Amino acid sequence: MNAPSQNQPQAWHALDPNAVIARLESDPGTGLSSQAVAQRAIEHGPNALPEPAARSPFLHFARQFQSPLIYILFVAAALAGFMGHWADAAVILGVVLANALIGTYQEGRAERSMAALRKLSTLQVRVLRDGTEQAVAAHDLVPGDMLLLAAGDAVGADARLLDEASLAVAEATLTGESVPVSKHIAALPEATGLADRRNMVFSGTYVSAGRARAVVTATGVHTEVGGIARMTEGAREPRTPLEVRISQFGRYLVYASIALFFAVVALGLARGLPFFDVLMVAISQMVSVIPEGLPVAMTIALAVGMQRMASRGAIIRRLSAVETLGSITVICSDKTGTLTRNEMTVSTLWLPGGRELAISGVGYAPQGELSGAVDGAVMALLESAVLCNDAALVPPEEELTQWSVLGDPTEAALLVAAGKAGIDIAALRQQHPRTAEIPFDSDSKMMATCHSRLSGSTTVYIKGAPEAVLRLCHRDGKAALLAAANAAEDMADRALRVLAVARIDDFALDVGGGFDELAGHATLLGLLGQIDPPREEVKVAVAACRAAGVRPIMVTGDHKLTGLAIARALGIAQGDDRGVDGAELERMGDAELLEGLDNIAVFARVHPAQKLRIVEALQSRGDVVAMTGDGVNDAPALARADVGVAMGITGTEVAKSAAKIVITDDNFATIVGAIEQGRVVYGNLKKVILFLFVTSVDEVLILLLALLAGYPLPLAAVQILWINIVTESTLTINLVMDPPDGDEMRRPAVPRNDRLVDRAMLMRIATLTPMAVAATFGWYVWRQSGGLPYELVRTETFTILALCQWFNVLNCQSATRSALRFGILRNRWLVGGLALSIVLQAAVLYWAPLNRLFHTVPMPLADLLPLLAIASGVLWVEELRKWVVRLRRGSPS
Repeated sequence: MNAPSQNQPQAWHALDPNAVIARLESDPGTGLSSQAVAQRAIEHGPNALPEPAARSPFLHFARQFQSPLIYILFVAAALAGFMGHWADAAVILGVVLANALIGTYQEGRAERSMAALRKLSTLQVRVLRDGTEQAVAAHDLVPGDMLLLAAGDAVGADARLLDEASLAVAEATLTGESVPVSKHIAALPEATGLADRRNMVFSGTYVSAGRARAVVTATGVHTEVGGIARMTEGAREPRTPLEVRISQFGRYLVYASIALFFAVVALGLARGLPFFDVLMVAISQMVSVIPEGLPVAMTIALAVGMQRMASRGAIIRRLSAVETLGSITVICSDKTGTLTRNEMTVSTLWLPGGRELAISGVGYAPQGELSGAVDGAVMALLESAVLCNDAALVPPEEELTQWSVLGDPTEAALLVAAGKAGIDIAALRQQHPRTAEIPFDSDSKMMATCHSRLSGSTTVYIKGAPEAVLRLCHRDGKAALLAAANAAEDMADRALRVLAVARIDDFALDVGGGFDELAGHATLLGLLGQIDPPREEVKVAVAACRAAGVRPIMVTGDHKLTGLAIARALGIAQGDDRGVDGAELERMGDAELLEGLDNIAVFARVHPAQKLRIVEALQSRGDVVAMTGDGVNDAPALARADVGVAMGITGTEVAKSAAKIVITDDNFATIVGAIEQGRVVYGNLKKVILFLFVTSVDEVLILLLALLAGYPLPLAAVQILWINIVTESTLTINLVMDPPDGDEMRRPAVPRNDRLVDRAMLMRIATLTPMAVAATFGWYVWRQSGGLPYELVRTETFTILALCQWFNVLNCQSATRSALRFGILRNRWLVGGLALSIVLQAAVLYWAPLNRLFHTVPMPLADLLPLLAIASGVLWVEELRKWVVRLRRGSPS
């Protein structure tokens, strides 16, 4: 007995239940036999999505060498080794290896964090096999299995409903619909869209109310979830802005180092210097122009950002994504459960006569107040809503737990509203037991229950869509019914989901007669308006995003009016911003979409392919896009976005795998902190690049001046390596630990095409370099002309250049704030780095083995004071420039 191949698409929703059973060769009464299950398991494989293959440590290690900077260092090491300078070559290769090991460790750590996040308990489902009900792992489901579903059950595979009783399924993770969907078993047209296939249940959703029996039609990668997962795999992942900039930066350095190498060789040969000496000078110049500490500093900066973000509830799946957050200009956010609480709340009551009351409080805790008097009319409306209701409120078991619900959240919200009015739900239901019911179905859009009263009579309560309930009300008060219809329309315009409640006294419910028997007998009690309330912290987070130049856009599967109302409440939609639904988006051409993007704040009722189109449209005009979401339907857009941000608690495995960042606390506000940290990382990288370039330019100019003026080389190649690698590394690695300056979220987003060395940085290099070059080269020329030993003069020159870099690292902490007032102690890592650098420099000057290796000689300690005084000029000149800048801006500090 073999089920049809899953490789052949089947329109199961278009077949009646008997045809589905026949095609799957199953039995609704007994289910599959154990033998059939075993055979189909072999044929169809496990009911699971393939997990992404773990990247081996070797591949992590190999990734670290994909940088032009590393290539240049390899060339420099090879040339140094070829010339017999093995110590220089060993130092360069040691730095390259250390950088690769650090990057491998950090990216491997991120992968391990994600692996821990995936360790979830095995999903269990109930099935009918061999004629008995069994609990099995969802992993073991096969096509033809008979699923037994009840409220609270997760759906383990795609299945066709065979029978149901008041079944409602929460499909927000698949379709984006924020309220449970009522189901039926009737066949549907083949062209019916996924969100409207009411006779199917899908993997990854769960039953919120009712019960049903369904036959499994698809498992694993052949489910709707699997189809979206395959689409996600094909989505092209863009390079991060940092990767683009580093690549461009590396190319420029390659060109500059090659040009400098040949220029020095040509200049040296023109002066008649020995070829060997000229070649060594050229190699040292090549090493000088390369900021060897940048790859290590970049890795450390990103790793520090990753760790800081992890402490705020964000797991980074790819290290370079940290910096990308600083460039974000648009956040496309899902609504349900991300911007909102995913908890329906009754916010408005409307009573016949036009009286409207507001209800405060959100969530399922019955805590809140009504804005008006709680009189008999209000109590009658709320008591009826409690009795014509299948949901239940579950109080917290401990102080730290929260109220929860059993059943449909829409019905649970009615119980919460009643609790806020002081109604004892359990006592009311006990006093008026239910004797009959007509369950809710999507055709009638109503439900009705009959209850006995203490007097012995019975009362029928009706709840449902306003247009349906109003048709059952008696026609004596046509004006009142018209007013109710207008009120319902007004509430709907405010994005409220509206329910009408009516009552028929002294009436026996004929279940067989259906709602037709009730027409003309009901009395309208009122309307109840519900909304899925926004998270309290999101409004503040949205305001922070806008202040930082980041535009939020809602991309939701919910209705447009609902989404637009939430968007306006949160500040996502402002002024003449509008919403566009999936159907409207489908009719829009690419040019029209691009033209309208500035005024579209909400995209509603969109499917996965449309989400991809939205992200790509934003990227095509230069935006750096973050996409937040938790559902399977978000996964393709999460993968295509510059930064995909998935929710760790409610997010599906497909969404987590597609995202670069996982927010472990499901808090939208966390991404604002992540954006701030991304900007801190990029700002610290710019500080490091400025510091490294100032040092490199200082060395190049000093060596070129000596070569042009006919002096001996003022620095040995190994001394240049010491300053570039050891002195710089003790400072750059600690400079990237700088805490936030405090104004990161008041700056504009970092442009996608921003250069690592921009005009502002070049201007600062032009002001920082002359003083260091003048101090170092001037001292060298003065001491050289005095006839002092060459080894001593070179040692002093080497030392004063190192001192200049210590002062320069203080200059690089801020472009405008004084280093004296900014507070070096705020970065204890930098203080430690300076202390270590001083100790290492002292070892080079006063330890004999290092004297021989680095061509230095000991100096009297008193001789260091004039060197320190001259080098400090680097700090005082920059302090003067900063004071002028602050004076022009009118800023005191």
